[in-house]
Amino acid sequence: MKNKTLYISILCFSLFFVSCNDYLTHEVDQQLTFEKTFAKRVETERFLARTYSYLPTDMVMLDNFVGASDEAYFMWDSWGVKYLNHNNGSWNPTISDYHIWNRMYQGINHASIFIENVDANVEITDESKRTMKAEARFLRAYYYFLMLRQYGPVFIWGDKGVDLEIKADDVDRNTYAECAEFISAEFLKAAADLPVNISDSRWFGRATKGTALAANARLALYTARPLFNGANLYKGIVNKKGDFLFPQQADLNKWEVAAKAAKDVIDLNAYSLQVSSKGANAMEKAIESYSEILFSPWNNEIIFGQWNGTAEHVERRASPWGVVNVAFGGFSPSLKLVDTYPMAVSGRFPITDYQSNGTPIIDPLSGYQEEGFTENYRNPADTSASHTFKAHNSVVGRDARFYASILFNGMYWINTYKGSRRVFFQKNGNGQSKESDYNKTGYLFRRLVNPANDIENSSWGKFSWPIFRLGEVYLNYAEACNEQPNRNESEALLYLNKIRERSNLNKIEEAYPEVMGNKALLRELIQKERMVELAFENHRYFDIRTWMIAEEESNGPRYGRNQDATTYEASWQRTKHYTLPIVFQPKHYLFPIQQGQLNEMKNITQNYGW
Repeated sequence: MKNKTLYISILCFSLFFVSCNDYLTHEVDQQLTFEKTFAKRVETERFLARTYSYLPTDMVMLDNFVGASDEAYFMWDSWGVKYLNHNNGSWNPTISDYHIWNRMYQGINHASIFIENVDANVEITDESKRTMKAEARFLRAYYYFLMLRQYGPVFIWGDKGVDLEIKADDVDRNTYAECAEFISAEFLKAAADLPVNISDSRWFGRATKGTALAANARLALYTARPLFNGANLYKGIVNKKGDFLFPQQADLNKWEVAAKAAKDVIDLNAYSLQVSSKGANAMEKAIESYSEILFSPWNNEIIFGQWNGTAEHVERRASPWGVVNVAFGGFSPSLKLVDTYPMAVSGRFPITDYQSNGTPIIDPLSGYQEEGFTENYRNPADTSASHTFKAHNSVVGRDARFYASILFNGMYWINTYKGSRRVFFQKNGNGQSKESDYNKTGYLFRRLVNPANDIENSSWGKFSWPIFRLGEVYLNYAEACNEQPNRNESEALLYLNKIRERSNLNKIEEAYPEVMGNKALLRELIQKERMVELAFENHRYFDIRTWMIAEEESNGPRYGRNQDATTYEASWQRTKHYTLPIVFQPKHYLFPIQQGQLNEMKNITQNYGW
């Protein structure tokens, strides 16, 4: 079995040190304490475990970056969840929501201490110390990367040694180029000393060569995209040394770097797309394959991720309120995401755009129908022959990932431990809360709920949550091949089609013959494929920002289905009556430097617009 994710037991180690409030000082400043910590194997391993503990929990981040993106509309809009200020545009430097600056620098500090001191341990072999040092180096670089994607350029402490005295008044941000070059070099240096596989099951989850290379591939992709590659918005902004913080003109050769970085991961031949052996037909097999990315522990598609011993947090929120005992029914996909899933037969994306009143503009070649119903329909994800129902035509004939992901109005609930139950999102429907926080779109994101789990008897199951997986790397590579100066259309199509083949879709050039030789159209189709394939995996928020399309995609009214309808038929009407608009301004492409940092580092350069 390949290495996959942060091994859960390392988070259970007792934490040997307590973080200092000042993240620019060291948590350990007495030589005797250093000597004790790095003299014993167990204490050194605990220190490395603590370095891992600064990793954000991506499943918890569903409440954050997924809820703050255009792919979701969570039901909680009457109390202080973080994404509310974000979505209504009221966030500012004084609000601490989402800010990771302090914690990431604490993790960076911790990793630097480990790198400089682990060699003193005589109870650990040189080979093990080299690997452990590479893990800490990867983590340090990854913490810098997480800040870079959120704030843009940051202050790079670098590899100058933990004894370096840093004065807050002297701190300003390095340039984006300096940040990206340092982080990439650290990823590659770590990759050189990390193993491809981990054979000892006690340590599944520690960083591997593929982990570091996948992180480098995502960094290279973001660096090539418009936000960080000559965006007009950031031209002329300098730090206190007079250096331009952001690249002042686009360099298309960065796409070649991004393509190579993604191909480095692929060429390891250490991972494969998850393909299930279950299913009575091609559609069922495709549904199972996509579902198993989450529900098949440590499957071979996951390069690096997080293990959750109980999926209760997400399964409660993705289950319908009145149908399941103690469900919260709030993790809803946006209607835009629902609209994006392609059609199974044509392979085309059904909606090309929207009119000003939210009416979808339908691709006539897709086979999609927005009106009418199909009698005696069976959900392809439901193997029960008796579970037929009157289905709205919009849910008929969609991609396998649609049925693996979307719980829609009128379908049978996927878990039958308590018998067969249909779900209705309408006035007095059993899928709705009777309180003010109720489902606003008429859908839930069912991909987060494993039908095999008896969740009503608290059998929540487990998650392998992907931070990096091969499916993303394929899409990264396809995008970079399409954009690089010496455009490699054949490679872009090949790896995009690998994703589509797993979902039992035809090749993109068969669905869209007009894509051949059309760089702009292929770009659009890759972006749509990413929205579907990587839905709810914390990509969409950063994708639309680094592509610099958030002003169009994440701005203005949002729509759902008619939740006040008294009949099933009427509940399928589109409306914006229950959904709040989303606000995006150019300054929102990057986070502000939080006021606490501005107070401490009085010469630091704030981001545009803040």
